[in-house]
Amino acid sequence: MAATTSMLVKLSMLFNLLSTSRLGLWSNQEHVRAFPPTCDRIECPSFDVVHVGDGYEIRRYNSTVWMSTAPIPGISLVEATRSGFRQLFDYIQGKNSYEKQIEMTAPVITEVSPSNGPICASSFVVSFYVPKENQANPPPAEGLHAQRWKPTYVATRQFGGFVADSDVAVEAAALEASLSGTTWAKAIEKSREKESSAGASVYTVAQYNSPFEFDDRVNEIWMLFDMEDASSV
Repeated sequence: MAATTSMLVKLSMLFNLLSTSRLGLWSNQEHVRAFPPTCDRIECPSFDVVHVGDGYEIRRYNSTVWMSTAPIPGISLVEATRSGFRQLFDYIQGKNSYEKQIEMTAPVITEVSPSNGPICASSFVVSFYVPKENQANPPPAEGLHAQRWKPTYVATRQFGGFVADSDVAVEAAALEASLSGTTWAKAIEKSREKESSAGASVYTVAQYNSPFEFDDRVNEIWMLFDMEDASSV
């Protein structure tokens, strides 16, 4: 019974990310501030809430491990996420060096490094949060790599509905506006400047829900920054 439930959860997440129509429609951008309901059913990374502001929240994530794709060039976050998640779904189904099945987690995140021009491709990295039981030794796989986060601050903004390409830039701009003039904005800017040579992402889109949840959907825009950058401004 547990195995069946686990498989249904995995397939539900896969359907959510592979269904072009559902990712692109019904984008009711209701703004929410809620604990994602998915995290009551499957594992999510733990965090501490450091500060709650007008339209944003500052979190401190402990050390976490993510399994990530190589950068995917393109102009559509939806298409890049769909492509990347195919690789990650194969990975958790056992297509890895250990031939080990791994439990589904949430959220699936897509790091976005926007292009400098209107006709240039952006770069997207799609990542799966590795369950705690696998973090010490995540199975390697061709085409994927492990990202090991040190304790990290994240500025977040939540929004509802099904994610569409038209949403993410608007929501990211709204988060930037909410943070404007704060210590957190200065820390984010400092982190970006420090990591600009490494092609660091400008923001990250986190998706939590299955496609069969039409109400109370929770998505988030994340902007990451180092603890040392937050304490030095």
